[in-house]
Amino acid sequence: MIWTSGTGNKTSFYEIIQKIKSHHKNNGHVFVGTDSLINAGNCTFATSIVLLGADNQKGGLYFYKKEKYNEPTKFYTRILREVEKSINIAMSITDVCPNINLEIHMDVSPEDKSEKTSKMAKMLLGYARGSGFKCKTKPEAFAASSVADKHTK
Repeated sequence: MIWTSGTGNKTSFYEIIQKIKSHHKNNGHVFVGTDSLINAGNCTFATSIVLLGADNQKGGLYFYKKEKYNEPTKFYTRILREVEKSINIAMSITDVCPNINLEIHMDVSPEDKSEKTSKMAKMLLGYARGSGFKCKTKPEAFAASSVADKHTK
């Protein structure tokens, strides 16, 4: 699958992994998040990998991939699929860099809010944590709710 950098350059997952390895050696953090949007009967998922906080790093670096499906999925199934996509990418990264500082970001409201996704928060956090990852929900989940969201449109 082809990924795109935040500057618009096409890249491979292998090349991203090389950047992640270097980023990890410089004490950087990796954030993975997915968002989706239904538009004109199609569902678009965008997954982002964000690299921040490395020694002497100015600004950030991110990559994203988009996947389009011709059929919209039910709301709760779509949100579950977002988290599943993020976990799968995170697992691919940790297979190569097992000790990396990685966090999954979910485009889900906290359980104590009364948003549509709030009902799913506990289950989805359990899914990600049970898969071995640290995770965040809104409003701290910028890799999903800002970066990936930007690329669903």
